[in-house]
Amino acid sequence: MSMLTPPGMGGKYRVTGAAYPRMSRPRRRRKIVLALLGSVLALALLGYGALQLIDVFGGDGSGKRDTAASDGNCPTASASAKPANAVKPATAPDAGPAASKAPAVALPQPGQITVNVYNATPRAGLAKAVGDELKKRGFAIGHVGNAPADFDKKVPGPGILLGSPRTDKAAYSVLGTQLAGVTTQTDAREGADIDLILGDSFKELSTKEDADKALAVLANPPAPAPSAKC
Repeated sequence: MSMLTPPGMGGKYRVTGAAYPRMSRPRRRRKIVLALLGSVLALALLGYGALQLIDVFGGDGSGKRDTAASDGNCPTASASAKPANAVKPATAPDAGPAASKAPAVALPQPGQITVNVYNATPRAGLAKAVGDELKKRGFAIGHVGNAPADFDKKVPGPGILLGSPRTDKAAYSVLGTQLAGVTTQTDAREGADIDLILGDSFKELSTKEDADKALAVLANPPAPAPSAKC
């Protein structure tokens, strides 16, 4: 055995000159490299998938839920934006300020309403004074005097309007503009006349200016506010 023969070779290999026995690379290192490459690829795929999920559920992509439509609210400008080449539908011409007004209400004229003025307070001459003022404002005045026993000293408020159930409700409204706070009651009468029974807290009729303004509102009620449309 030569001195250059590796130990344990048992003389099977002999080294002559500059030649050495060829040794194979261990396979374990190759497996480790392949495992590392597979792990890196798996992490890359997981990271890409996470980015896609973030875009779908938290970004502005096409997968974002339309919260405005599901909540019943009108969509925002960005949600309702249309393509530039979209055809604009034809719209009706603007009707102007007249379209925002409610139709006028037909009210009876004060001269068509017969008012009986009764005094249920201890103040003497109150019924006559109120009757004269209502007459100046155009109302037809019927009976004037003290209130019947059922109401005398028994009306705590400013007054009561008493009439037939078949009397036009608009007549109560017109007469009610002359005295704030009056209540309405009905009895078994057949006629269309209305009793104005003055109560304990009555001070005076509404001013003619305020009464005329209230009549104007009755005749021309404001239009209801338009509902929001998407």
